[in-house]
Amino acid sequence: MNGHNRVYKGKKWGDLCEVCYDEPDGNREELSPELSQKLRNRSPDGFNWGYVGSGPAQLALALLMEEIPVRDALALYGQFNFRVVAEFGKEWQITSNEILQHVLVLETQPPFQPPF
Repeated sequence: MNGHNRVYKGKKWGDLCEVCYDEPDGNREELSPELSQKLRNRSPDGFNWGYVGSGPAQLALALLMEEIPVRDALALYGQFNFRVVAEFGKEWQITSNEILQHVLVLETQPPFQPPF
C-alpha cells in the first residue's frame, strides 16, 4: 500500500473526461491512462466512468495501480470497476484511503457477478 493520501477527481464535459489527483502538499497532477494501458489496454480511448465498460475498467486499473501493488491491481480492477467506478457520477472524487477501504472489502468478498 502506497499511502499517498491523495484525492482523485473526475469530471466530464460532453465526451471529454478529465481525471486528476491532488497531493497532500497541494500539487495537482493529471492521472493519465498511459501507464495502465501499457500493462493492460482495456480502452485505447482512455478513461470513462458511470457504467460498466472498457473506459471505466481502464480507470479502475489506473486508480488501483496508484495505490496498491500492480499484481493486486490486476486481480481486483474488474471488481473495483463493477462496485465503485461504475457508480461514479458526472463529477466524482475518491481518496486514497477510500480506495484502500474498497480494496479490503473486495479482498474478503466473493467476486461480483454482473447481471448479464
